[in-house]
Amino acid sequence: MIAGYVMSKHPVVENNDELPAQSQLDDIVGLILAEATSQGASAADAGVSVETGLSVTVRLGEVETLEYHRDQALGVTVYFGNCKGSASTSDFNEQAVRESVQAACDIARYTSEDDCAGLADAELMAREIPDLDLYHPWGLSAEQAIDRALDCESAARELDTRITNSEGATLSSHVGLRVSGNTHGFAGGYRSSRHSVSCAVIGEQDGQMQRDYWYAAARDSGDMSSAADVGRIASERTLRRLGSRSLKTREAPVIFAAELASGLFGGFISAVRGGSQYRQSSFLLDYLGKQVFPEFMHIHEQPLLKKAMGSAPFDAEGVATRPRDLIRDGILESYVLDTYSARKLGMQTTGNAGGVHNLTIDHGPNDLRGLMKEMDTGLLVTELMGQGVNIVTGDYSRGAAGFWVEGGEIQYPVDEITIAGNLREMFLNIVDVGNDVDLRGNTRTGSVLVEKMMIAGNS
Repeated sequence: MIAGYVMSKHPVVENNDELPAQSQLDDIVGLILAEATSQGASAADAGVSVETGLSVTVRLGEVETLEYHRDQALGVTVYFGNCKGSASTSDFNEQAVRESVQAACDIARYTSEDDCAGLADAELMAREIPDLDLYHPWGLSAEQAIDRALDCESAARELDTRITNSEGATLSSHVGLRVSGNTHGFAGGYRSSRHSVSCAVIGEQDGQMQRDYWYAAARDSGDMSSAADVGRIASERTLRRLGSRSLKTREAPVIFAAELASGLFGGFISAVRGGSQYRQSSFLLDYLGKQVFPEFMHIHEQPLLKKAMGSAPFDAEGVATRPRDLIRDGILESYVLDTYSARKLGMQTTGNAGGVHNLTIDHGPNDLRGLMKEMDTGLLVTELMGQGVNIVTGDYSRGAAGFWVEGGEIQYPVDEITIAGNLREMFLNIVDVGNDVDLRGNTRTGSVLVEKMMIAGNS
C-alpha cells in the first residue's frame, strides 16, 4: 500500500466520474522517483494516469454494447548519465512499482550512451499549473446514456423514409487524472473530461446506397449539440449524398470541409516534427525561415485555452506549454520539438513532447458558402478515404467524395474519385480559410480552399 492507497481493479464502477484524489497519485510518483534515485539513477521522470467512464452503442433501437472503462497506468524513465531505460505497468501495488523502477534501471545499465538523452532543462519545467477548466464530469447513469443514444439514432432514422439502415449511435463519457514528476523537482497534475455523441446511417434511393455520419465532442457536455441534433445532421448528410456520380478527370479548385481540413494541417505538423527533421525524412526539410504558406496564413498553438480539447499546462516531459507561432506571414518560424529531437538539431524543446496543443489556423471572413462563391467552380470534399500521404516527398493522393460546385452553388454529389497533388504546392496554393471553425478536436480550422488539384474520376 502506498500512503494508505490501493487502487481498485474492479472493472465496473457505479459512478463513471469516480477518480482518486490527486494526492494519491502524487504519492506514487514520489515513490517512483525516490526508488529510482536509491537505485543509482542520476535522473528520472514518472507519469501516472487513471481514466474512468462509460460508452454505449445502440443500433436499430436496441442496445448493442454497454461498457464501463477503468484504466490505470504508470510509466518511469531513468537515466544513468546518458543511458536511458523505461518501464511501465498497470499495477499500482507498491511492490509492482518498485519492480518497474528496477526493470527500468536494469535496462538503462545495458543501453548505449546517447548524448541527447536526458530530462528537459530544469528551467523549462512548469512551476505553476494554471486551471484550464478541463474537468466537467457528465454524471450520466447507464440508463441515461442509453436514452440519449437512442434519441440520437431515432432522430436520424425518422427524418426521412429514404434512411433505411443504421450503423448505430454511440455516446461516450470519460474523465481522467494525470500526474507527472521528475527529479528536477517538477510535479504537476490535472483532471480532464471528454464526452462525445456520434451517429452513422445509411440511405437508399433508386437502388443506390450511401452512408454518412456526424458527431459532437467537448470537454463539457453542455457545450455539445444535443443527441437528437447529431442524429438529424447525420441523416441530412447521408440524404444529400444520394444520387452521387463520378467526374471526368480534370484539374480544378478544391475545398476541404472544416472537419477534413485538420488532416491537411496534420501533414504539415508531421513534416516539421523534430524526428522528421533530424532523420531527414520530411518534404519540408530545412525549411525554417522559408515560405511554406501564402503570406496571409498564420498558424499557431494556443495550449492554455479554457475548456479546449487540446489544452494542457505542460507537455509529456513536464515542460511548460505556451502560445507560440509556427507560421507567421506564411513563413515557417519553428519546428515541433521534444527535448531529444531538439538536442539532435542543436535547438531547444518547444514543449511539444506528446504533440501540439490547440493548433490554430487563423481564418478569413467567409463561411463555407462564401468559400464556394469565391471558388465558383470546383469540388467540395466532405469525405476522404485511404492513407495516401507521403511525408518524405509530400505526395498526396486520397480517395474522396463530396459535391461538385458551379456558380458558387452545389450542383450534385460526387463519389468514386481521387484527389491528388503535392503538399508543398497545396500549402502554397491555399486561397482562403473559412470561418466555419471546427472546435471538436486539437486542430482548430475552418474549411480550406486550395487553388487547384488533380481530380481523377472517369477517364
